[in-house]
Amino acid sequence: MQTDAKVVHLNKVSSPHSPNSPAGRLPVALTHVRDKAAQQLKQTLQALFDNADDTLFEMADRATSNAEQNAFFEAMRELRLKRKTIERGFLQKVFESFATLNQYEIGKAPQLDVASVDSLSLVNNDTLEETVALDSMVARVMNRDATALSHLTTRFNAMLTQKVDDKSNPLGPRRLCEQFLDSCTCLGVEIRVKLIILKLFEKYVLADLDQLYAVANTQLIEAGVLPELKSTPPARRPAGRSPAVNRGSREVSVEGQPAASYSEESMQEVFGALQELLSEVRGSAGMPRRELPAGAVPISSNDLMRLLSHMQQRLPVGAVDDGDDFDLRNQLEQLLSRASAKSGKARVVGEVDEDVINLVSMLFEFILDDRTLPDSLKALIGRLQIPMLKVAVLDKTFFSRGSHPARRLLNEVGTAALGWSAHDDAQRDSLYQRIEQVVQRLLNDFTDDPTIFSDLLAEFLAFTGDERRRSDLLEQRTRDAEEGRAKAELARQHVEQALNARLLGKTLPEVVVRLLQEGWSKVLQLTCLKHGVDSEQWQVALAVMDDLVWSVELHEEPEDRLRLLELVPNLLKALREGLASAAIDPFVTSEFFSQLESVHVQAFQRFKRAVVEEPPVVAEAAVDGEAVAEALIEVGALDIPVIDLEPEREAPVMVEVIEEIVLLAPGENREREPEASLPDDDEALQQVDSLRVGSWVEIMEDEEHKLRCKLAAVIKPTGKYIFVNRTGMKVQEKTRMGLAVEFRRGAIRMLDDALLFDRALESVIGNLRRLKGA
Repeated sequence: MQTDAKVVHLNKVSSPHSPNSPAGRLPVALTHVRDKAAQQLKQTLQALFDNADDTLFEMADRATSNAEQNAFFEAMRELRLKRKTIERGFLQKVFESFATLNQYEIGKAPQLDVASVDSLSLVNNDTLEETVALDSMVARVMNRDATALSHLTTRFNAMLTQKVDDKSNPLGPRRLCEQFLDSCTCLGVEIRVKLIILKLFEKYVLADLDQLYAVANTQLIEAGVLPELKSTPPARRPAGRSPAVNRGSREVSVEGQPAASYSEESMQEVFGALQELLSEVRGSAGMPRRELPAGAVPISSNDLMRLLSHMQQRLPVGAVDDGDDFDLRNQLEQLLSRASAKSGKARVVGEVDEDVINLVSMLFEFILDDRTLPDSLKALIGRLQIPMLKVAVLDKTFFSRGSHPARRLLNEVGTAALGWSAHDDAQRDSLYQRIEQVVQRLLNDFTDDPTIFSDLLAEFLAFTGDERRRSDLLEQRTRDAEEGRAKAELARQHVEQALNARLLGKTLPEVVVRLLQEGWSKVLQLTCLKHGVDSEQWQVALAVMDDLVWSVELHEEPEDRLRLLELVPNLLKALREGLASAAIDPFVTSEFFSQLESVHVQAFQRFKRAVVEEPPVVAEAAVDGEAVAEALIEVGALDIPVIDLEPEREAPVMVEVIEEIVLLAPGENREREPEASLPDDDEALQQVDSLRVGSWVEIMEDEEHKLRCKLAAVIKPTGKYIFVNRTGMKVQEKTRMGLAVEFRRGAIRMLDDALLFDRALESVIGNLRRLKGA
């Protein structure tokens, strides 16, 4: 009697190859498993890259600094360029790991995992973070799919001569993670971006390993490999979900963690911890215990929502502006008193909802007292208290999930408000109007559907994104202009040093001093800017200046006379070319050269008189005289009379350079008030040094006006700190010592640019812990 039992003898499944064969062949069943698994891994990897752009763009939108935002944009570009390389590399490594399952290296003993104290070494923080993240990802997969993976490994071992374990299994989570990390080595991204990519790998690839293991085990069972091993089938996915479909619906939080890691239980744990803190401080001086009337009946959350909506619709426009004039709790108690009178039963808020009200009230107490927020915008944000309370009543993850739309909206509004100055024209300011629109839409339209927060968040992010791009462009132009100005100032200082080193203390013709100070200084400055002070061009320009100074000084030696005759033509040519390259006014240049010619003619006339008056003593002297005469005749191109010694040119005006030459830029004034000097270890200087580019500060201009501005650049050559407003326009320029003095007298304070909700929640928890310890 024939049976249909699909039993295959193991010796038939295994391929007949030598254990030492350098290229062991895989059994056919295992090849099918490999191909099917590779197909699924390819689909899930494609889903990862399809969604990586959106995730990184969202992260960039929430970046708190330009550097952080640029890091995410650069990561997006890197992933787009190297996506195919990573995909091919990963799948190739998967195939290679299968290919080596039946291979031994001839003559090589198996390596044992032996560690000694000498072999231990410290790893850098980035590697440590990678290792911790990888171990966590593997642990989560093993907690979920350990049994299915163990059965798959056992079936592999039944077909292979070389034994594998869960760690070395080609489809095991550790092996897959390591192969993906190896494939990503071509990415030049920061560790935080790499960790986000790893989280995406967990979300889109590792999350579907249960399906992969189920399919692989089923294939091997059908091939007759250990059918007696029974695996629990994976949980059924919701309809319409497949390993490579509908990935866009999965969320990634601000921190880059997949939304799946925010389980409902962990969310409730956070709110539960806050409730526990509240219960421990309830009854203290800071939070008196509420007195409930006898027989009080708690209202449902739905009833509370209706009461809050009633208050929201009737919230006076200026109610929150004065803080003390509006008390949400008193307003709610009045409504409950009316409801109690109508029903004949005392109605109170339930304990859980009471805790939510307390937490939201404390959050907004912090917001309304926060010195970082401008008072005008603080009043607008304060009107969001009721809508945020309603969200918290509906969804307790509001307190724990950083990616919650309502929480993110509050954070984005707070971040945008950071640079808003109180003296801005609120009626015409686009940011103020946009925040006002957000507040009004929530007060008018939000009842119990929280999706309005997602819509408003998307609109607000689009608005702030456009504003940020415009301000970044203007800010970059401001930085470029300041850096150019600093380079020009540094070049002027080099030119000043060169001029003073050659002119200070000397008596020279006025025309030469003016030519060097007003004309040649510009040639030197351009040369310094273009080529630097270490360049050959700079040395040539200095040499021209040295030759000019030498040519107008008194010289008596015969060799000096010959040198002057050789020097002048080339000197004048170099001067003309240099002044022309610096675009000096031709009329001014002509005047300079006309006066300079007179100076040089007089020098030649002095030499000629010395030749004529010198008595012919010996033949050698006559020869020297003839040589000088011939040289003088050669200079006839300069229109110097060589026969008649008269008339003599008028002696040039001489000046003694006794004051240092100072070159000023147009509109510049070097006379500055002397700055106070502080010791290097002064706390105010340490505050200045802690400033980073992108930090916001508030400067007291006078008793009534405060200026909010951001540090846009620190210009190292000049030591200047450049501040811009929120539009990117330069508003302040300070030195390091000047800033320290301002910090010391309290005229400048740093603004906390951390996320508004996070700062408020941290403050609330800190206050509750202090009350608990009191």
